[in-house]
Amino acid sequence: MPDRLFILFQYLLPHHLLSRLAGCLANCTWSWVKNPFITWFVKRYQVDMSQALEENPTAYSSFNDFFTRALKPDARPLDQTSGSILCPADGAISQLGKIEHGRIFQAKGHSFSVQELLGGNAELAAPFQGGEFATVYLSPRDYHRVHMPLGGTLKEMIYVPGKLFSVNQTTAKNVPELFARNERVVCLFDTEAGPMAVVLVGAMIVASVETVWAGLVAPPSRELRSTAYGQAAPSLEKGDEMGRFKLGSTAIVLFGPDAMRWSESVKAGDSVQMGQLMGNVA
Repeated sequence: MPDRLFILFQYLLPHHLLSRLAGCLANCTWSWVKNPFITWFVKRYQVDMSQALEENPTAYSSFNDFFTRALKPDARPLDQTSGSILCPADGAISQLGKIEHGRIFQAKGHSFSVQELLGGNAELAAPFQGGEFATVYLSPRDYHRVHMPLGGTLKEMIYVPGKLFSVNQTTAKNVPELFARNERVVCLFDTEAGPMAVVLVGAMIVASVETVWAGLVAPPSRELRSTAYGQAAPSLEKGDEMGRFKLGSTAIVLFGPDAMRWSESVKAGDSVQMGQLMGNVA
């Protein structure tokens, strides 16, 4: 019964209004507001501040600055294996495996369309049909910057408007096509393994998503917006930061068929850290 009530509220709550209010609070710089909130958050979620570049939680100018905190340079060593594909973020592997019949496994009884995930464009989805996917969920306590699994050149970025359902095990099991319904930013790259997509999926209370090349991605009209990059396209190295969540959610990585293989050391349900080996180029 509690799960059913939780899901009911997910459909009834004003997702975007709540997220805007949360964003205002998260950006507040008043010490009497931010400091108690940050201190409570660290204790509530057992955040390990020893790995942060700035270890004092109240030294951050706002909750968002704390939430998107940088880590010490040696906190996340990158796997140096030739042809390695890195985990893009701290968190847990919600699911990973093969894209079958154009759909990605979400939870028992639920899947979602690659085409819908990428904004409804069949041409963009075609290179990933029969390919591989990994869904990484970032919990509140995690490091919330997302890094490149492979070096690549950005070809296109697409903002896809949508709902802002909470993202957790309960919603994954009960909200159909959750990740293809929530607001998201799709980043398409050319890499040594061929086309790669990194999709940053928003959630309720997620104030915003940023990328290192475009900054805050939040079109005021909340309409689908695509930006193609030509000769001036940014290139990022493996392990470089590519984006960040302000109040976090999920990163989904897609590869084409026969482009890579997952490491036997990772499976759905595993806790992971950015930079660890997740797979190899085929």
